[in-house]
Amino acid sequence: MSKKVFVLGGTGFLGYYTTEELLRKGYEVATISLPPMPAEDLFSSDVSVTLGDINDMTDEAILEMLDGCDGFIYAAGADERIIPKKPASKFFYEANVLPTQRLAYLAKEAGIKNFVVFGSYFAEFAERLPESGLKQEAYPMMRLLQEQVAFAEGDGEMNVTVLRLPYIFGTMPGRMPLWKMFTDQIKGQEVFPALKGGTAMVTVEQVAEAAVGAMEHGRHRSTYAIGDTNMNYQEFYQMMVTALGQQTQVPVVSYDDVKGIYEKIDADAEKAGLEHGIHSAKSAMMQEYDLYLDPEDTFTTLNVKRYDVRASIEETLKKCVEE
Repeated sequence: MSKKVFVLGGTGFLGYYTTEELLRKGYEVATISLPPMPAEDLFSSDVSVTLGDINDMTDEAILEMLDGCDGFIYAAGADERIIPKKPASKFFYEANVLPTQRLAYLAKEAGIKNFVVFGSYFAEFAERLPESGLKQEAYPMMRLLQEQVAFAEGDGEMNVTVLRLPYIFGTMPGRMPLWKMFTDQIKGQEVFPALKGGTAMVTVEQVAEAAVGAMEHGRHRSTYAIGDTNMNYQEFYQMMVTALGQQTQVPVVSYDDVKGIYEKIDADAEKAGLEHGIHSAKSAMMQEYDLYLDPEDTFTTLNVKRYDVRASIEETLKKCVEE
């Protein structure tokens, strides 16, 4: 009998690929996602899809939905692009920590054995780079807390692991890649400066492989910061410029050169009663760091294959700039 896995957010970008990977590996999949469906006939084979908000459901209804499931993949939550009302910590606590705690508790009650949370590589670098002060920022602070409440719910009864995810590329039916907001910023600019650091990158297929790998092979309380290709921001912006067919200059500037601009963004947010999950000035400061990851640290454990990340970036950006 094939085992059944519940994917929270299965029609989202990461959830969709994770669902497809589970189907490929012979699992049955059930999912709940926010409406509407991004495309008709989204999945390649039979998936039990419920449209709705799991946070509005009663415990009893959730337990019924999880009945017979062996694994739970938490592919939902709010990321740092959202600029909520101040204090941002309250927003990210209510968006990421509380629902994770409730669902981890209910998953355990339903007899689920493996629970995988999709988190952020900002949690990884908040730990690796204490001098950066990233731990004091609302978004990474609450991502770290999200991990801890999920681990605590699982202790002794359920294997809980976390994927700490970097920049992710790929396309899917019915959804515009999130990178469109970046290509829109560069569109028509003569100059688009980059800071000297860089970031780890993966394809969405690798996230899906890592999710299934964490469920099958992950050790309880383990966090896996996955990364395939490391690239500096200048090279990445240059790829966006190329995709747009522009002649935009991408000079490397120092944080001190742009600090004032980002401090003003934070001051304007403050005036409007808003707060970034990572303050803009801090976010820019972090772009002086090489937020790089080594695939060797996680890929073998999680059975993740190497992919052509550059080709995936090109395909993603091509979709972003198509009118």
